[in-house]
Amino acid sequence: MPRKPRLHLAGIPLHVTQRGVNRCAIFVDDTDRRHLYLLLRDAAAQYGIAVHAYVFMGNHIHLLLTSPDSDALPRAMRKVGQCYVQAFNHRHGRSGPLWQGRFKSCLVDRARYLMAVYRYIELNPVRAAMVERPEHYRWSSVHANLGLLGDALVTPHPNFLALGPDPVTRGATYRALLARGSDPDDLDRIRAHLQQERALGEPRFQAMVEQALGRPVVLKPCGRPRRQVDGAGAG
Repeated sequence: MPRKPRLHLAGIPLHVTQRGVNRCAIFVDDTDRRHLYLLLRDAAAQYGIAVHAYVFMGNHIHLLLTSPDSDALPRAMRKVGQCYVQAFNHRHGRSGPLWQGRFKSCLVDRARYLMAVYRYIELNPVRAAMVERPEHYRWSSVHANLGLLGDALVTPHPNFLALGPDPVTRGATYRALLARGSDPDDLDRIRAHLQQERALGEPRFQAMVEQALGRPVVLKPCGRPRRQVDGAGAG
């Protein structure tokens, strides 16, 4: 059965993740991380993709980006994935797949969830108890978004630019948002929508996406539906 096309609308950000097969490590050292970074940077430039946030974890990566059309992102990720796996396998004397199937992605409501996904991505190393503060982790867009370092891979989203009139002000505002952490309910919603590749947002946003694409975009219930017992009233 052919896979359904991914949810995509021009100008709507996407939260993307790619994991190692069987949750295995996709990096051995910083040389691997640097190689993937360069591949992503070049592919983003080639296909006109704006990357707003990223983090490279031990066995997966997260990206927040805006893709110009429905073909650009799959083509970019395919090129990056194939080139990276070839080099990784050659360098480390291994063979076979490295990625756990195709990448996952979900649309993100700019008005409500965009900044929550920014924080979700850049706080990942803190939640994993790898560092105490997000800026202590090297392989993340947080340094650019806090105004600490330039990063050729990062293009700020207009909503992020609205945090302040200049990099210093934006950095201070964003630092305060990171210090507040992520709302636990937001974490659950972000993970669930990414896992099911649905549209993360308020009902009005989801209705707009559903109407535009003509496809269901809300979360499916988990598990089997409960069997109705005879005589029980329907809710």
